[in-house]
Amino acid sequence: MDPRSEVLLRQAELFQGSLLLAGLPADDLLGKLPAAHGWSWHAGDQAGIEARFAGRSHFGVEAPAQGFDAAVLFLPKSRDLANYLLNALASRLAGRMLYLVGEKRGGIEGAAKQLHAFGKPRKLDSARHCQLWQVTVEHAPEAKSLESLAERFELPLADGPLQIVTLPGVFSHGRLDRGTALLLEHLDHLPTGHVLDFGCGAGVLGATIKRRYPQSQVTLLDVDAFAVASSRLTLAANALQGEVIAGDGIDAAPRGLDVILSNPPFHTGVHTNYQASENLLKKSADHLKKGGELRLVANSFLRYQPLIEGALGNCQVRAEGQGFKIYQAIRG
Repeated sequence: MDPRSEVLLRQAELFQGSLLLAGLPADDLLGKLPAAHGWSWHAGDQAGIEARFAGRSHFGVEAPAQGFDAAVLFLPKSRDLANYLLNALASRLAGRMLYLVGEKRGGIEGAAKQLHAFGKPRKLDSARHCQLWQVTVEHAPEAKSLESLAERFELPLADGPLQIVTLPGVFSHGRLDRGTALLLEHLDHLPTGHVLDFGCGAGVLGATIKRRYPQSQVTLLDVDAFAVASSRLTLAANALQGEVIAGDGIDAAPRGLDVILSNPPFHTGVHTNYQASENLLKKSADHLKKGGELRLVANSFLRYQPLIEGALGNCQVRAEGQGFKIYQAIRG
């Protein structure tokens, strides 16, 4: 069981009523708290929770409409996202309890200071390298709309600027990251057809491809509901068409693709996790047509070339710079 869940269960008597668990892990916590419901924005966690506790977890960027008497926020990595989530929960909990749980190395002590805006927080427990905090919401804030927290920036393209819209918690919120910037310089001579932007984030790659190759069909895929929402906003801001889907890794992607583009993730929360990226590389041949192309950017220290060669039988380094490499491979 996740150590944060273990800390909650040390105080299980506090969590027996109508409770919302926001950002809960995919463990047995709902089984231990039969009156609780979940709110998840991670498609993989949601799938695991739904498989075991059908109908007891809501997926999306907005809190579920159903009422709750108390809420627990599992602290996310992003401070901007934590601010949005605390506001969303506290705005619904006037006079009631809001709890915050997280790992010490994830910044729980600093995050707990944000609870002072709502009342007088107190630390209930410290164990398993985690802390649990509680506040009675004496000053319920007005709920902020998620879109009001969006940040926007422009990408200069040959046929006019591209508007990028990012939401709290999305990778590289409010700016273009160096890896994607390098990949954007090397999008020439791609096959036309069905293109997948894997781990799409705010939709930078997918929107750029649709603008540059308008005859191509573009699918954008991410595990995170906030990234999916960001990508939809980016497409809409540029009057571009594309399918945006939430799913856990390459297994959720369509087959028969002509191109897979990616700046693949290797972090889950505060932890390093290469599974999604390695699965993408290993299973790319299952999703590409014969002659289809995989093109991605990755940190130079990551040993991706052998994995790509193992899956597709070939791989070349198309470019490198600023600590990144562009890999290209064709399915034979």
